Amino acid sequence: MDYDASGRQVNEHDSAKKQAGEPINDPNSDPNMGFFEQLGQFFRRNMYLFLIVGFALLLLQDVFGTHGVLAMRQSQKEAQGIRKDISRLDEENQRLQNRVKALKTDPSAIERIAREEMKLSRQGEYIFQTHPKPANELQNPSPHSDDSTKKP
Repeated sequence: MDYDASGRQVNEHDSAKKQAGEPINDPNSDPNMGFFEQLGQFFRRNMYLFLIVGFALLLLQDVFGTHGVLAMRQSQKEAQGIRKDISRLDEENQRLQNRVKALKTDPSAIERIAREEMKLSRQGEYIFQTHPKPANELQNPSPHSDDSTKKP
């Protein structure tokens, strides 16, 4: 068997025709071949290329697609954050339920809230409130207090 420039096998009869200048009956170059026959031969010749390209496209879809690996990791991070929020809210809910239970059953808790939040007092009891000095007076003492203690 002989091979032509494109690497295809050429039998001895075709190579003799080629040297004589006669047309060779190549099934791939037959002008009378139908469209679908040519299309079928094209797909058979390039089957591995199509398989590789198809596999690469599927791989890209699996990694970067809407349900791919990256989207799955993002969803897992969001789910973990939501689980943390749920546990924090469960703890806060438990704390508030304990407070409600104490307010329903514990008189000292009721009295504490009445004194601290509503500023109530018992009969005959006086409440004195003191207000702290503003922060700027504590940091910068007035110059007049130092002058009165010093004598020239």
